[in-house]
Amino acid sequence: MEFRRLGASGFTVPVLSFGTGTFGGKGEFFEAWGNTDVTEARRLVDICLDAGLNMFDSADVYSAGAAEEVLGEALKGRPRDSVIISTKATFRAGEAANAVGSSRHHLVATVEKALKRLQTDYIDLFQLHGFDALTPPEEVLSTLDQLVREGKIRYIGVSNFSGWHLMKSLAVSDRYGYPRYVANQTYYSLIGRDYEWELMPLGLDQGVGAVVWSPLGWGRLTGKIRRGQPLPETSRLHKTGDKGPQMDDEYLFKVVDALDAVAGETGKTIPQVALNWLLQRPTVSTVVVGARNEEQLRQNLGAVGWNLTTEQVARLDAASKITAAYPYWHQDIFRERNPSPV
Repeated sequence: MEFRRLGASGFTVPVLSFGTGTFGGKGEFFEAWGNTDVTEARRLVDICLDAGLNMFDSADVYSAGAAEEVLGEALKGRPRDSVIISTKATFRAGEAANAVGSSRHHLVATVEKALKRLQTDYIDLFQLHGFDALTPPEEVLSTLDQLVREGKIRYIGVSNFSGWHLMKSLAVSDRYGYPRYVANQTYYSLIGRDYEWELMPLGLDQGVGAVVWSPLGWGRLTGKIRRGQPLPETSRLHKTGDKGPQMDDEYLFKVVDALDAVAGETGKTIPQVALNWLLQRPTVSTVVVGARNEEQLRQNLGAVGWNLTTEQVARLDAASKITAAYPYWHQDIFRERNPSPV
């Protein structure tokens, strides 16, 4: 397993990390993802560790905290310094008025709860799950600074921020000497390349590493969705498809056709090719993969240890290219002084 620096920090993480959204299975949305119990979770963790994957990502809203609880049980008894735990908070996690956002009140409370559910003394990477426009960034970052100083979290990151959200926050960190965000848990895939327009150049400039979520395009790049064929009965898209990114069917099938061709040349699967493409993109520190069972996990692990050729990457780039939103399409004209990150 290859390890890379997490952004501009001195901390290294495996290029693949394991997402625990399938753990717990509470609620209609997360039940559609999976309902992995503690016994199966331990088995999946064993497979990950045997392959050198030792980073596990969760969130307080995954199955209403049950995912963190299952992960804590699955890691019990293992040396704490042998694993990397990341989790997230900001979204509503209760009915109380202050059980939401990135206020000092909510962040302190949610970190304490996460530590108990995960059965650990510290969180390696703590990420804000979304931007809270109602809480001043000075309050957010001073709170995270306090939690770092107390040893409860070690590195901080964000998720689902826009470019100006992240840059404003980094400016506050620089102004007051607070810890900087070194990770951006971001949606990025062959059929979701918006990240490249602004967040990737920002990451390169400011030393923020991408922690990629949903690298298979919200379940559309599994190899099971094909032109002219109905959606498989087992696909979670039946229940979650309308809640994620939308796209034209023809665009999706064009990308799948290109993936299929490259998969045939490499002897790899469509998901493995899609994941390997991501691992060759600038700023990517780690790609979060999930799995409902051992077979899916082992297939995802097969995305490392080899590389697509430059020509294969170029073909996948061409098949998945879309016209960027303004002002990014205009900036693309001025590459002489505003080069593309890819």
